Amino acid sequence: MKRFIFSVTIGLMLLVSTGAQAQAIKPAMKMKRPMMITKAVAVLHPTQGNSVEGIVQFIQTPNGVRVIADVSGLTPGKHGFHIHQYGDCSSPDAKSAGGHFNPTHQPHGAPDAPKHHIGDLGNLEADDNGKAHLDRVFPFLRLAGPTGIIGRAVIIHSGEDDLTSQPTGNAGKRVACGVIGIAKSQAPKMMK
Repeated sequence: MKRFIFSVTIGLMLLVSTGAQAQAIKPAMKMKRPMMITKAVAVLHPTQGNSVEGIVQFIQTPNGVRVIADVSGLTPGKHGFHIHQYGDCSSPDAKSAGGHFNPTHQPHGAPDAPKHHIGDLGNLEADDNGKAHLDRVFPFLRLAGPTGIIGRAVIIHSGEDDLTSQPTGNAGKRVACGVIGIAKSQAPKMMK
């Protein structure tokens, strides 16, 4: 009989303890909305035989995504600048990143054209020292969601994107590649 009472007592204590733990977990699980990602970054690395490198920042704003690019090692002039489908820069020529990011199945075009890939960011223009800087808001870009760019790749091409040739603008080889990831400096905030 003492064993039975002891077993019942231990069982009740475990049940109460488990219930208390479940109650403690519930408030942590009551997150009503996901965390809002507001900043991402891509570190550009050169493809085989090239020396292009840089950093591209992506900042979500109410008007779209602000893209700030600082790149060096380019030849003077314009260079195609795109977001590609896969966040995979593992092949020496960066072809592992796939084609332009185009979830809406549009033709290639300028970022201001009525129809274009979501990955069409136009051109970066390098100065005589091979440095390019861009600071622009692209209203059609989003960091997250069905057309989000986090986890995809940024590619810089050897030549100018003519903004019309299909499917890629005839911009030439890929000279740099970087995967877009959540920035460490970002402090995710809960959506209201």
